[in-house]
Amino acid sequence: MHEIEVTVRFCETDMLGHVNNSNFFVYMEDSRIRFFEELKLVGEEWNFILASAKCDFLKQVYFNQTLIIKSSVAKIGNSSFHLIQEMVEKDSQEVVAEGSSVIVQFDFEKQRSLPFTEEMRKRLEEHKPVVK
Repeated sequence: MHEIEVTVRFCETDMLGHVNNSNFFVYMEDSRIRFFEELKLVGEEWNFILASAKCDFLKQVYFNQTLIIKSSVAKIGNSSFHLIQEMVEKDSQEVVAEGSSVIVQFDFEKQRSLPFTEEMRKRLEEHKPVVK
């Protein structure tokens, strides 16, 4: 599982004092980008597009709280994969949000999906949860 930490900035909160819902998608994106880089799925050219993104908000989050964004691969297709992301409040270890997204490797020249290489597939497989 891939993990990053995010500390909530004041500008990410709204009039109600909690993190505005749109910022959870920013946290998910930041985690996705680091995930791609760490797995060496991207090089000089960025060749992934986001086909779908969803987030369920379970608990309120406030300024200066630290979240751990945990990412793992749920499903791997021919040219796409499903990423699940759990956002956990660091101190309490409570799950505050759960997100999912579908990412497609894309050939921008041909304007169509691009199949994964075996090496890419292997790297993604390493981040699938172990089923007991």
